Amino acid sequence: MPATGAKMQKIAICNAAGNTAFFRRMGLSMAQRVAVIIDMQNGVFISPRFDQAGRVAQINRLTERADITIFIQHREGAMCEGNEAFNLLPELIQPAGAYYVTKTACDSFWQTELAALLKKRAVEEFVVCGCATDYCLDTTIKVGASAGYAITVAADAHTTADRHWVSAEALINQHNEVWSSLSIPGNVPRVLRTDEIVAEWS
Repeated sequence: MPATGAKMQKIAICNAAGNTAFFRRMGLSMAQRVAVIIDMQNGVFISPRFDQAGRVAQINRLTERADITIFIQHREGAMCEGNEAFNLLPELIQPAGAYYVTKTACDSFWQTELAALLKKRAVEEFVVCGCATDYCLDTTIKVGASAGYAITVAADAHTTADRHWVSAEALINQHNEVWSSLSIPGNVPRVLRTDEIVAEWS
């Protein structure tokens, strides 16, 4: 029996899953492409960070394709508004219409406008990247996942510094492994390479 028009449309939608342009043409809703970038500030990068140029390049690939970009900036000591240390790295692409949230703790949700902003924009899932892997990313990912957000970590778009007992590269690899196996039933964060995320967003 030939497929009906409604059935054909359903098949087309299934085949086009992940194709943002298709959904917009059809007037259908789909998950927004949201990138949350943490603490990529001049003051943070006074200390050497692993693969800075490479991580910035991957972050720029994400912000170029995101529907919504949110930059989280840490305020502490000399790293405050009006100070060059507070500003984002100049090589970062800052899309028109990007949002900026200031935090004072490792947790990007703690006493900030982030949760309210996500609610206002009806965001329930996002990609996270930035610095530092073992501090602000780790805390934000765990708090966000526990709060119910569907989080995807860009595995090759976050960085940190060498610590006394362990190298930055080892910390990055370890945290990617830990995040992908967190014990949060039904809401374990995904950890994907930027190439994979960009392919999903195409």
